[in-house]
Amino acid sequence: MSILTVYFCGTGSHRFDDKNPNFWNGELVSTLASNDQGKEFAHWVAIDGPGSGNLQADELFIQTKAYGLSGTLFGRGWEENVSHALHIIKGQFSWQRKTLSEQEYKQLKAAGIPIEDVQVSGSWLWRTYSYGERVVTPQQLQEQIIKIFRKDGALPTQVNLVGWSRGGVSCHMLANAMLKDNALKHIPVNIFAVDPVPGLLNFQAHRVQLGENVKQYVGFYSRDERSKGFACVIPKTHAATRCHIYPVPGRHATLVGNAAADGASGGKVLAEPGLIVRHFAEVCLTRWGVKLQIMLNLGEGDLQAYHQVLARDDSKYQAMRKHSYTLLTEAEQGERAVSLGSQGTGFSTVKGGTLLPSAGLAAPITWQASSYKEIR
Repeated sequence: MSILTVYFCGTGSHRFDDKNPNFWNGELVSTLASNDQGKEFAHWVAIDGPGSGNLQADELFIQTKAYGLSGTLFGRGWEENVSHALHIIKGQFSWQRKTLSEQEYKQLKAAGIPIEDVQVSGSWLWRTYSYGERVVTPQQLQEQIIKIFRKDGALPTQVNLVGWSRGGVSCHMLANAMLKDNALKHIPVNIFAVDPVPGLLNFQAHRVQLGENVKQYVGFYSRDERSKGFACVIPKTHAATRCHIYPVPGRHATLVGNAAADGASGGKVLAEPGLIVRHFAEVCLTRWGVKLQIMLNLGEGDLQAYHQVLARDDSKYQAMRKHSYTLLTEAEQGERAVSLGSQGTGFSTVKGGTLLPSAGLAAPITWQASSYKEIR
């Protein structure tokens, strides 16, 4: 059995956020990727989120633009991220970087690496680099890794998708793209999504619905997020999909390891939501065939203690609702605005998933071990 896990970082987040000081123990998605013991590209790949600075642009299997602020505001670049992931699944690139910037060129030349100068459009600022008679690109190297470590580059027999924020929505997009691809539609998909937020004008069907190839969907949602434009989406799933939906106290970033009192800055004040979500992400990935180097391995007693702290600090979490990533807030009282597919609704009205608690997002979270039994 060959398993590939794709880690989709959230808006403005990238694969090196496991060292981001705003997350006291590392941002969840990047931390899971860094702990994955498989071979990168062959068994797992981490993909930077929209608006993260285009750090991976030269390594993608497809060509992309530098979207800048539009990546943060509208998610520009995530279609390319999904296309890149499709090419990783197939083990074949459609584009490769053959040129270097002047700074990169000087660094290689200073290191004594033979470089062939090539004039482009009358300028010498871009050059092809070569080793002997070969031109080596990151894409060629990665494709070879896939061929060697994925048994002759064969397609994976299972794909796991993990994502936060627009990275969670990217999981939806990739699963649907696989379902439309004749070579990939038969591959079973598991999804672990944390507070998937499409953003304004991004509730198209391929972002908010899922098909029969998704075998299990586990979603954790932040109860106290009230930023304008941060409505989360609970996807409409196929009748055969095992779907489990859990609200947790905290803001959008609280669930992936930000433990600040405002859910945005640094510090360790309210760490329990991030620990609970990380534990169940590790539990799910392990059950889905992923080997992780470091795990929390929380026991029943640990989880019960964390939930008791959540109940004790409920007023602190509700106080988070006055803060906003976008300067504007939604109503602080009552349930958070969510969408079931493309239809706006209250969280407690969602059917087909496992709700905790049954009264909806407005109620305090209490420990119910049985609520987690399907994903333990």
